[in-house]
Amino acid sequence: MTQRSVVHSTFVIERSYPSAPARVYFALSDPAAKRRWFADPDNPMPSRHEMDFRVGGKEVNAGCPSDGQMHFYNAVYQDIVPNQRIVYSYELLFGDIRVSVSLATIEILPEGKGTRLVLTEQGAFFDGHDTSSTREHGTGELLDALGAFLRSDA
Repeated sequence: MTQRSVVHSTFVIERSYPSAPARVYFALSDPAAKRRWFADPDNPMPSRHEMDFRVGGKEVNAGCPSDGQMHFYNAVYQDIVPNQRIVYSYELLFGDIRVSVSLATIEILPEGKGTRLVLTEQGAFFDGHDTSSTREHGTGELLDALGAFLRSDA
């Protein structure tokens, strides 16, 4: 039998953007806008992206990065306060293997003429398939892509 394990971890990532909170919220909540920045840099065209942005709504993002294995991001929105907060839970699968389940909170805070975004993620990482440090790095890259989108769309 395969040895099973779970590692629990929490990380916090902060970014400052020159855009108003409403613009940052739009980029996070509008399906067409999010599709433009929420992507794997090695596989910028996901094979599937669906987003129902409402409490209880689901988001699916699936693609096949350079490792040749389909990756699936399946999220459920748990709490939404427009222009202020988004809370969602999600699972990440590599093929048919669930590698993690997380709860993430995005806080959108006014900062001068811009926005400070604070993302807190609490994750359970299964059987050594993924790690908190890898997830934190990838999430940081996504938030950098959000910043590039906001700058280009200004």
